[in-house]
Amino acid sequence: MKFGMNLLLWTGELNDDLKPVLASLKHMGYDGVELPLFNVDLDYAAWGKHLDEVDLERTAVTVRGEADNPISPDAAVRAAGVANTKKVLDCCATVGATHLVGPYHSALGVFSGQGPTADEWKWGVDSMRQVAEHAGSVGVTLGVECLNRFETYLLNTHADSARFVKEVDHPNCRMMYDTFHANIEEKNIADAIRSCADVCCHVHISENDRSTPGTGNVRWAENFDTLKEVGYDGWLMIEAFGLALPELVAATKIWRRMYESEEQLASDGLAFMKAEYAKRW
Repeated sequence: MKFGMNLLLWTGELNDDLKPVLASLKHMGYDGVELPLFNVDLDYAAWGKHLDEVDLERTAVTVRGEADNPISPDAAVRAAGVANTKKVLDCCATVGATHLVGPYHSALGVFSGQGPTADEWKWGVDSMRQVAEHAGSVGVTLGVECLNRFETYLLNTHADSARFVKEVDHPNCRMMYDTFHANIEEKNIADAIRSCADVCCHVHISENDRSTPGTGNVRWAENFDTLKEVGYDGWLMIEAFGLALPELVAATKIWRRMYESEEQLASDGLAFMKAEYAKRW
């Protein structure tokens, strides 16, 4: 098992102010970090070198929007979604990120007023297959993420994600499990994890209020017990949000400060994950 921290708690873009944060996370005992990868024009080779020097492994996260929605009825918009995720994958390869996770299957925060149509599902699978082929060529694994119904509508449960990636049918296309979204959408946590265990490559550890894991109402015992049961041994990556990322407020609805400091959240969250791990593994 590897323990990681998503940098979206601090920023939506890598910058020099993060360097002390990275050093602090390594000192706390983290194995790696999840990089926000929305700007493809940064010097990712230099960031890869710095992360090597700090000795932090990395994954990455990205999203798609209305202008590059992979399930748009407009073929040009779908093509833009594929092209932009391919660019992100190139950045992943450059920075040394092993996995690209996130809801890049469709546009974040864009709704049709109904559930996904058969055409939208097909467009999503076709778009993701093209992305997966590129992921294979650059050596990155896709971790497709379902989100709750208030953030997207193509994939809302982990069984949805499992069916989706199985239809994509590419070895570099897998999916991820998220405790926050599961807490909203899943009727049975254990069944949700079992439903996707054979294609799950990544786990987000996220409290029901997006703050410090272990301090809220997520059914942690069920989550960790079932992850142990199915033999999961990949990343446990904390995903928490604060006030530092105004561009994601519309999607995450975070405008209250629910922790003492980012450092406190990271330190307490890591201690919580390691304690739960020690009980079971």
